[in-house]
Amino acid sequence: MVNSLHDQNTKTHYLFPGTIFVHKEQHLVTTVLGSCVAVCIWHPRAEVGGINHYLLPLWNGEGLPTPKYGNIAISRLIDKVRNLAGSGDLVAKVFGGASMWSRAEGALAVGERNVELALRSLEEEKIKIVSQDVYGEMGRKVIFDTKTGNVLLRRNPNVAMRARMEKGNDR
Repeated sequence: MVNSLHDQNTKTHYLFPGTIFVHKEQHLVTTVLGSCVAVCIWHPRAEVGGINHYLLPLWNGEGLPTPKYGNIAISRLIDKVRNLAGSGDLVAKVFGGASMWSRAEGALAVGERNVELALRSLEEEKIKIVSQDVYGEMGRKVIFDTKTGNVLLRRNPNVAMRARMEKGNDR
């Protein structure tokens, strides 16, 4: 069996911030995260999955309810995967939520709030989180295989360096 993360025939897609990707055919979906969060939802029996990339935790009712907001992005992702895959248990993987600024608290702690929303939303939907790499000071590159549910993760130390420099620890 060929590992699809190395199969050059597998279709690829780059996921921009504020978007969702779900497809019945296998794709390797790549996205890059800082304080943003990506939730990967996979239906093991149907071998169908999807991923979102949201920037802010909550839509406040103003403007359009787009997937740049976590509460919109997560519910839409779940609905799209269920519509494509049918009934059955879903599993999730959660990535991102880095602290991009030193001493970020309250409303400025966007990464932390993004992660907390994802964990709470998945718990409410009774979707088991089978893997996560969240918080910290490093950005992440995520490649999600929509057929197998596998994820390749690379942490970006440049984001950590920027955060240390802001704190004055660049020695």
